[in-house]
This record gives sequence, structure tokens and C-alpha cells, in this order.
Amino acid sequence: MKAPVAALLALLAAPSLAAPDYSEQRQPCSDYQTQKQAFFGDLHVHTRYSLDASTQGTRTTPAQAYAFARGEKLPIQPWTDEGEGRRSLQLRRPLDFAMVSDHSELIGEVAMCNTPGMEGYNSWQCLVYRHWPRGAFYLFNAWASIQASHLGLCGENDELCLEAAKGPWREMQEAAEAHYDRSADCSFTTFVGYEWTGGEAESGGNLHRNVVFRNAEVPPRPISFIDGPAASSLWHSLDQQCNSADGACDSLVIPHNANLSAGYMYSGLKDDGSPMDADYARLRKQFEPLAEIMQHKGASECFYQAGVTQDELCAFEQQPIDNISGFDNPPGPETGFLREALGEGMQIERQLGVNPYQQGFIASTDTHLGSPGAVEEDRFLGHGGAGVPAAKEIPPGLPDKLEYNPGGLAVLWAEENSRDALFRAMRRREAYGTSGPRIEARFFAGWDYPENLCDQQDRIEQAYAGGVPMGGELAAPPSAAARPTFLLAARQDSGTADHPGMPLQRLQMVKSWLDADGERHETVLDVAGDGGNGAGVDTATCATHGEGFAELCTVWQDADFNPQQPAYYYSRVVENPSCRWSQRQCIAAGVSCDDPDSVPEAFANCCAAEHRPVVQERAWTSPVWYTPAS
Repeated sequence: MKAPVAALLALLAAPSLAAPDYSEQRQPCSDYQTQKQAFFGDLHVHTRYSLDASTQGTRTTPAQAYAFARGEKLPIQPWTDEGEGRRSLQLRRPLDFAMVSDHSELIGEVAMCNTPGMEGYNSWQCLVYRHWPRGAFYLFNAWASIQASHLGLCGENDELCLEAAKGPWREMQEAAEAHYDRSADCSFTTFVGYEWTGGEAESGGNLHRNVVFRNAEVPPRPISFIDGPAASSLWHSLDQQCNSADGACDSLVIPHNANLSAGYMYSGLKDDGSPMDADYARLRKQFEPLAEIMQHKGASECFYQAGVTQDELCAFEQQPIDNISGFDNPPGPETGFLREALGEGMQIERQLGVNPYQQGFIASTDTHLGSPGAVEEDRFLGHGGAGVPAAKEIPPGLPDKLEYNPGGLAVLWAEENSRDALFRAMRRREAYGTSGPRIEARFFAGWDYPENLCDQQDRIEQAYAGGVPMGGELAAPPSAAARPTFLLAARQDSGTADHPGMPLQRLQMVKSWLDADGERHETVLDVAGDGGNGAGVDTATCATHGEGFAELCTVWQDADFNPQQPAYYYSRVVENPSCRWSQRQCIAAGVSCDDPDSVPEAFANCCAAEHRPVVQERAWTSPVWYTPAS
């Protein structure tokens, strides 16, 4: 799509600036910082064109989703007879960027079933969709995401549904264009994208991925799991239709919810279960530089089991099952947690010479209300999708499943808030995720950072000059005695005047490495702050107490470094404890678990054994890798 005429005229009249090369026409941003700045956003957002969202009553359009991200109020279901939302949401602070990522599968069918007069509107499938939406949610999803098939209302060669998909795809592009600030203000950035929604039939394992395009030049329609039921098919199709095609089209892919993949997202094998080869590993590394570490259906960092694993902070927002289909299978280390996956990537690299799982981290919401960035614990109304539906009435009790949460945010370190600058940050993995707060985190690795680097005003400039930022790869050590040295820094979420941010508790280093036999090891160290600071929260009132830190910074050297051992390192920033969304709503409802007979049935989960009333919000930086030259 072309930029508005006024913007193009302003671009031509603007003075020449030393700004990044743009893949599309726009004005250079007036706020351009060579040492990068943190931009907060959401790359996982569903609107009325996603089957699961629409069957739960979501009417949010892509344009409304972007307007919400920019600070406007959003009405949500249930709806009055006049079409007014009986509830609404609004962000305390707008986002810097967002992407609507509606499911590519069945996007045509959803449009057909909602558009009177369109061919297929009166099919039995659409009658089921309109009169039994929850049944349609399970039936249609299983058919598309497991059987990789359309639903029989699409005509010869599925042409009716493929043609119908072009309308929503066009609207998604138009909404992204309308809300992308191409002026020098660079106040808000949109990305065109979608979700590729595949699954593993027997286990119910999730294989979902979000596709992000660099600019407005995109394929004629989204490439879906039905087009090719394998991730490698998606990569090849994107390469043919976009990345290697003539023009400026460019794309990358972000796997998500590996915590519900039943081990299939990072199986160490090719999509068909055969042994991985170097070509497959290279293709995956090329297309998937990032992974989603957190969203409203749980965290995918690491697995925790009392008495078995040591890192208790891994218990954060851990789901009770290992798959997205609801099969009652408990999670385990091999479920798809990213700490394990990154370690397996190093093991694969020993065999194939390439690491297919060399991925950075982001987080997002996976909202199905069209509400990007709605992550505040005290304003959580559920996110729909597989959660508690509210199409016809406000559900009694808690507004979502107890194990779900508000989700997280993606953070990108870039020179400016433009598509090209943010996309480059994703490509080089200079990115991180938070569980919701706008924590600002830095992470650098080098060989000779001074011990007092935190005290120096130009510490970031020195860190870039003497090493690599998060997502980077350490060069070979300059001498046999050299040890990698890291700059870890974090600043608490500043919050707003009426809702201040939570102080930080501690800054941690996570290291994983392979020994001479290829066995994986890990250690988690507190390197700044105070994990025993006594901070806490009164779960009867949600009042917090104890001291914390507005900023943390340290220089840490790996004294146990072995130059013959592959390793990766990342930083985890942890806030003081606070009330989880569910506890806040239990308190508001007057629930007292000391008197079980007084607890309304709708709020029984407030007193369930698995209820976690306290949460420690956090951020995870993308890793830095070290690989021996041999």
C-alpha cells in the first residue's frame, strides 16, 4: 500500500538525515537514538476474524484493536440489543507497536458465515456456527488445525473460501496502514501479520506460530496450516512468496505456547518425525529468530516440580497440562520449555554444525478480545479464546480460567519506532519479554568490561563497543585466560501517577552449558538486588510491604567458564511480590476462605489448592550464546 500523499510530500521536503534504510516510504523519525531505546508492544492479537474469538462474541475489528493499543476505550461482549458493549477496556498507557494476528485457517469461512448474501452463508456449517458457536469452536478448530482441511462449504479446490479470505486479509492490511504513524513523530507502529495454527493430532500439542511482515508488501492471502501442515512448509512458502521473491517483502516467524506443545514444538526432529538435517536446521534458524516466552495461557521459560527441580521461580504461571487440546497430561521438562529447547539446540549444533533453536525471547497477550497490551492484573476481564466465554452474559465469578493470566509484552531495542527498525531488532534478537510490567532491561556480553561499568555515564555506549547485546553471539576469547563478562541492568516500571510501578527485587543470571559428553547443565544466580529482602503482600488487602529497587545494575564475570564448552546466558529480572489478578477479584467479591460455607460457588476457585494468590512479575532478556571455534 502507498503512504498518504501528504506524508510523501513531507518526506520529499524533509532534510537528509542519517537514518536507517527504509523498505517503504516514510519520514525519518525525529527521535533516533544510536544506543537504542526500548519499545513496548503486543504481537499476538485476535479480532472478530479469528474463529475462536468470533464464536465467543468478539466483534472488535482490526482497526478498533489498533485504536485500543493507541489508548482508546474498547467496548467488549456481551452486547446489548442495540449493539453496545456491556463492558469496556482501556489501557493506562498506549503501546508503541502492535500486530493483529488473526488465524489464517478458516478466515474465509468466518467471513462467509457472518456475511448475509455471501455464497456459503446458508450452509449447514454456517448454521452450526451461528446457532451453536461453542460447538463450532471445537468442531471447526479440530478440522482445520488437526485435520488440515476446510469444512466442505468451499466449493471446488476450496476456491470459495480462499476468495472469501481475501476480504479480511485486505481489511487487516488497511487497518495496519491507517494506524501506522509514517510521520516524523513515529508515535505508533503496526505490523501486518497473522497466526499459522497447526497442531499434533495424537497429543493435542500446539504448533502455532505468528508470522510478522516487515512492511506493507505481503502475499495475496495468509499461508495456512491447511496449505501445508508442517512448519517447514510455511517457511518454504514464505520464502517463495515473500523473502526470496522480487520486491521488498520480508517476514519472520515466532513460535508460541511451547509450554502446551506436548514436546512437539522442539522435538529435535523434522516435522514428519525423521531425523533433523542441516538444511532443515538452517531454515528454522533463518525464519524463527524469536520465541514467545509468555502469554495468557502460561509461561514457557522452564519447568518446575517440587523436590525435582531447583529453580522455584520456574513455577511462575505454569500450566497443569502439556497440550492445547485439554488432554489431561501433566507437563514435564520435555514439554517444550525454552530453557530445555535452547540447550537441545546446542546439542544439535554439535552434530549438524547449526543451531536451529538459537532464539531470542518476546512475550505477548494472545488476547481474543482484540485488546493488545491489556496486561494489568487489576483490570483483567479474561482474554477469551479457550478461556471463559462471555458472548451472551457476563460470567459469574472469575472472568477466566484460574490457570490463565493477563499475558505479557514484547519489548524491542531499536533506534526508532519504525517498522524497519523494529523488524531489524527482531531479526537480530535484540528483544525481550515481560509478564506485563514495562520493566526496562539491558544485557550485554564481552571479554573485558570494567568492574565499575555501571557507574559510568556512557556505560551503554561502552557495552556496545566492547561486546554484543542480548540476542548476540560472543566472539572467540582473545586469550586462553579470558572470561566472558556481562553487563546486566534493569529499571522498574515507572507506572502512572495513579498506579505506580512495583520495585524490583533481584536481577538473575541464567547459564546453561554442555559438558564434554554433550550433557546439559544449568545454574541460576542472583547477581544484584536481594532475594531475601522481606518484601511481601497482604493477601487480604493486596497491600504490599518491604523495600525494593528502582534500578539494578551489575557487572558479572563467569569464573567457571570453559572455552571448550558451548553455553548460553540470559538475564531474569524479578519484581517484589504483588497480588495476582485472581486474588484481587476474590477480595473484591468478599470471599473468605476461612469460612468455606460462605464462598459462592462461582468463586470456589478462590479457595482451590491450585490457586496462586501472589505473583512476582518479571522480564526475560534474550540470551547471548558462546560457541567454541571447534
